[in-house]
Formats: sequence, structure tokens, C-alpha cells
Amino acid sequence: MRIGLTGGGSAVDRIVEQAQRADADGFASLWYPSAVLGDPLTPMAIAGRSTSRIELGTAVLQTYTCHPVLMAGRAAAVTSAIGAPGRFTLGVGPSHQPVIEDMFGLSYARAGRHTEEYVQILTQLLRGEHVSFSGDDFRVNVGPPALADGVDIPVAVSALGPRLLRVAGQYAAGTILWMANAKAVADHVAPRIRAAASDAGRPAAPRIVAGLPVAVHDDVAEARSVATEQFVIYGQLPNYQRILVRGGVKSPAEAAIVGDEASVTAQIEALFEAGATDLWAAPFQVGDNKSASRARTRALLKELANT
Repeated sequence: MRIGLTGGGSAVDRIVEQAQRADADGFASLWYPSAVLGDPLTPMAIAGRSTSRIELGTAVLQTYTCHPVLMAGRAAAVTSAIGAPGRFTLGVGPSHQPVIEDMFGLSYARAGRHTEEYVQILTQLLRGEHVSFSGDDFRVNVGPPALADGVDIPVAVSALGPRLLRVAGQYAAGTILWMANAKAVADHVAPRIRAAASDAGRPAAPRIVAGLPVAVHDDVAEARSVATEQFVIYGQLPNYQRILVRGGVKSPAEAAIVGDEASVTAQIEALFEAGATDLWAAPFQVGDNKSASRARTRALLKELANT
């Protein structure tokens, strides 16, 4: 199974150590939120130079705060710094209305249109193509950045709704999800993104990176109670509310993967059977012994990552 973890840390050295350990333990990937050290790309490049095979990806960088031409140049620089094409995946998304409007003072009124235009420009540039684009939100006439060894850089879109799933299937390498359980993947995500890729004549099936909180713990009620506290914000954002409904659950705590080793294994297997190509596991700690909780969850994920 392709199983990755959330990447991050409070200092560059910690991020590098985490990446080295995950690489040695056989995890397929690390996925870095945009808030890591204010911008994860520089520490990711350093971590990439300190590891040998693990994929490093962003989950995700906000589109509104960085022009697609600049974003393409940043992605190319990270790939060049890592020195091994194919180990960096650029995950992008429009974020959420409270962030974009209330924090940054930008309009979120046309988030779907904005993202569709953005992804078209970004993916063309990262395939090494010249872009001449004239849309409602972007007008671009520019050549591509210098790409490491001429290899294109994959882009994944944080696509939860129908429009962005079409965009991800039509233009990008796939999607990075958060809070989409097996039912949501099987009934909503996989059919839509695969159909879009097929309609666009794309030869490869799109990636579906499913991000979910994970805790191996015998007391399921206690684990869900902890998840309710830790992940409450996601139940308050409309984009996540809709994907939770698609999954037939009412809260992030219900979407979380929790239980003993056998139960968590079965839930992860169901996610892959539903159509996910990757699991982005976000382990969370339950109980009084935090280190033991963390170690137990990681041990199972490591075992599954190497099967």
C-alpha cells in the first residue's frame, strides 16, 4: 500500500529528521501543509536532499496567495534542489472563504473559475510548455521555468466538489483529499475524477490521495471524542461539510480511522478498495500515554506501508 504521513516540524532540523526516519521506515510519502514554518517548500527541498526515495508533497499550497507563474518557478526550484525528478508533487487548492476573504481580503466569489484557470496555467508550465492564456482571472504569456532534467512536475488539486474533481481529472495528476472517507471516495470522488480523465483522453488513471486522521486505540468512543476536539474546525468549513455528507457522516470524528489494529487495517483496506491510490495518514494521539499511542499507530502504518 502507498501510505504516507503528515510532514512538518518546528524547525528545519526536525523536518529533516522526520523525513529521514519516514524514508528509512518505508513510507511512500510525506505531505506538508502550507503553514509549515510559514512556507514548507524550503525545508522540503532540504529534506529531499537528505533522503533517498520518499516522495515529498504539499497538501496543499493556497492558489490565491501565489500567482501560478511564480508557483511554477517555486516548484521547479524545489525539484532542482532535491536533485531527483519525480520525488516532489505540488498539491494546490483555493483554500476556504474565511481564510481568503477574512484573512487576506481577497474575493472568494469565483473560487471554481479561479482554480480551473490557475491549474491550466500551472500544469502547462510544469510540463515545460509555453503558456498563452487569456481568461477571466488570469492573462498569461510566458515560457516555462527551467525543469530539472526536463521532467515535468506533477500537480494535484484539493478537489472535493464536482467542478474541481473535473479540473483535477482533466488537467492535473490527481487529487489530494481531506476528510473524504471510503464511501465518499467510492461514490463521489473516484467516478468523477476518472470520468474527467477519460473524457480528456488522458492515458493514466488519476491519483487519489486520501487524507484522514488515524489512531490505533482500543476504546473507539474515546478516540472519536479526542478527534472531535482536535479536528472540530473541519466540520465548520462548507467544503469539508459537503464531503462529510457525501461520506454519510456528520463530523470529522466520524470520518477518522480509529480502532484496534485489525479494525484500522480493515478501514484502510476499504479506502483503497474504494479507489484511493494513496493514504495520507494524519496520526493523532489518544489516552494518557501520548508516546505509546503515537508509537502504536505508527507501528501499524509502517507495517502496512511495507506490505
